[in-house]
Amino acid sequence: MKKSSDPLYLTAQEAASELSISAATLYAYVSRGLVRSEPSADSRARRYRADDVRALRNRRAPGGAARAGEADPPVLDSAICTITDQGSIYRGVHAVALSEHATLEQTATLLWDVGATDPFSAGNLPVLSPAMRAVAAATAGEQSMSRAASILALAGDADPRAFNRSRDGRAEVGARVMRLLAASILGVAPSATPLHRQVAESWTQGDRASADLFRRALVLLADHELNASTYAVRCAASTGLNLYDAVVAGLVALKGPRHGGAGPLASHMVADLASGDFAAKVRERIALGDRIPGFGHAIYQNGDPRADSLLAALAAAGADPRLAVEVPARISDATGLHPNIDFALAVMMRMFGLPIGHESALFAMARSAGWAAHAIEQLASGALIRPRARYVGPAPGRNGGF
Repeated sequence: MKKSSDPLYLTAQEAASELSISAATLYAYVSRGLVRSEPSADSRARRYRADDVRALRNRRAPGGAARAGEADPPVLDSAICTITDQGSIYRGVHAVALSEHATLEQTATLLWDVGATDPFSAGNLPVLSPAMRAVAAATAGEQSMSRAASILALAGDADPRAFNRSRDGRAEVGARVMRLLAASILGVAPSATPLHRQVAESWTQGDRASADLFRRALVLLADHELNASTYAVRCAASTGLNLYDAVVAGLVALKGPRHGGAGPLASHMVADLASGDFAAKVRERIALGDRIPGFGHAIYQNGDPRADSLLAALAAAGADPRLAVEVPARISDATGLHPNIDFALAVMMRMFGLPIGHESALFAMARSAGWAAHAIEQLASGALIRPRARYVGPAPGRNGGF
């Protein structure tokens, strides 16, 4: 049987091999609903969902734990995004391919599964209450994501349509959330101008070449399945919150040093490598066993396709070849680690002379599209996310009877 060319699916032979079982046992797993199967488009053979096969393999490992370097089993169903060796797939569309031409707004409508209406119409702008304007003025000099979270926390009360339950209504709220978040981060008035152009106008005086690179990066960053901030958004939305409040949960989670904090660390390293003998500095970091920010990824063992795409575009646009090409090659050759999207964003910020921290701000503006998508999907499900913990504390009666 030929090898599957679709990263989402495996052939029967591949699925049975990954599980170390016979074809008959695979069919039994399918009949029990443990592995999804469907007809192949080009033959009478069936194909099997790769994520189901790998989740089942993880559960069958000793102790039920995932093998080293593999993700935990899925915790909920979603039609929005999945991650493959070729990068994110947004509702069946490869994100890397989409980034060649699409805007973040077009990507958002895809993630939200919007059809007939345009949630990004010129008139669909966020409502600004006096309290929101006062907070914006009072926090003008504060960190941009903290300012945005403060303003968004008031926006649900100001927007009379914040709790709209229709499919189109929720998409329109999502668009207002994105526009308000971008305006709050950039320190400008909400606008119907495409977000990549707003970023370019605020950060690079409207340079057309930079606007296209921002557009590409925003699309690549729009969603990445259930990372920490997105899961926080879904948990918040499952309680019945409006989209503004749900996105605040994502913003707060993104501020954590083990999530959004990875970007500034990569930018600090890029700034260090850009000054002086970069080759010697790379050798020293590796020899000392220092962590290499922006390299390696828990999911992409063979390289982050988002980073590869953005770095190639940056190199073609005139980025410092030492940073965009030579540093990744040297570090990968010496350590076996590949650049991830945080490193690519750091090189991009360096190319435009932007201060450290802008990479996280760009990430937040982009990911707001995915956060809104997951909040909408969670609200539509009507389910409350309430996981249970595996208790590992002392047995009853072992603490003096208390």
